[in-house]
Amino acid sequence: MDPNKVIICRCSDVTLQDLHDLFKEGYETFDEVKRIARVGMGPCQANTCGKIVRKEIARYFNRPIEDVEFHRMRPFTMGVKLSAIKEAAEDEEES
Repeated sequence: MDPNKVIICRCSDVTLQDLHDLFKEGYETFDEVKRIARVGMGPCQANTCGKIVRKEIARYFNRPIEDVEFHRMRPFTMGVKLSAIKEAAEDEEES
């Protein structure tokens, strides 16, 4: 199995080799890998890759899976309509 061809995170196109390279550089947690490689930050929000990344961290560092923390979940933000921004800017100009 070629680690360059094994896709771990489809949203960010991260391969198994990419993960191993990060581990060799000293990154050991999900959050560290997330910040560098953006795993778990795509549209799936780690619903697809999250468990795979945790298992790979556990396997690579020979740790129990229970000791590998999942990434920090942050709440979704609400979208703001451009018309609301425009109206607020116009109101500010009038003041």
